Amino acid sequence: MLLSNEATADLSLGDVAYIRIRQDILCCRLLPGSMITEPELMENYAIGKSSCRVALARLCHEHLVESRPRKGYRIAPITVQDVEEIFTLRVQLEPLAARLAVGRVDIGELRELEAACRVELRAPLPEQIDVFMNANKRFHLAIARASGNNHLIRTLSSLMDEMSRLVALGFNVQKTKPEIKHDHNAMIQAFIDGDARRVEIIARRHIETFQVMTMEKVYATLSKGGAVLPILERSMSS
Repeated sequence: MLLSNEATADLSLGDVAYIRIRQDILCCRLLPGSMITEPELMENYAIGKSSCRVALARLCHEHLVESRPRKGYRIAPITVQDVEEIFTLRVQLEPLAARLAVGRVDIGELRELEAACRVELRAPLPEQIDVFMNANKRFHLAIARASGNNHLIRTLSSLMDEMSRLVALGFNVQKTKPEIKHDHNAMIQAFIDGDARRVEIIARRHIETFQVMTMEKVYATLSKGGAVLPILERSMSS
């Protein structure tokens, strides 16, 4: 993901390196479970050693990267337990956020963000899956912000980042884009109607449907061509 001059003007080189590498981790351009080294990152991202180490320290703190002494670093695997925990939290917290947002959410903003989720991706999907994921995240976080609960906002923002890797892994390899417009539009209409119960029901159904859709793609990825990607049981991960 290229960052504009305006976006990086007030950032240190370490911050810029962190943002670029983190985005590639979330979009699975750097695959879960793969090994990386400082020299490789310095060459691939055209960054210096100090910037590379600042970025890696932050990514390790976020558990997106794991240090491997004398070997380098490993992109954190995605475990089956991670997936289950993420969806368990989302199905509880997002309906709550949606209910709290009734009467407070900006309908015009939601419509713009929903439209952004439906933009046709003309380039190879692995290069643009982050376009969809960023738009989808902004849609859901606009609702969370309208809830007025800062702890809820921070928690959902973190969960959406973790979801990004799972979605990218499943949908990139299968070269398809998630289809979510019907749920989004139904939710917008329920917000317009001020129907808190219906908003909550739609939000819960949306998460449950998306879980099935995502896991179907992930398991198809695992079996495609005999390839095995590092979707591990937590007890198996080191």
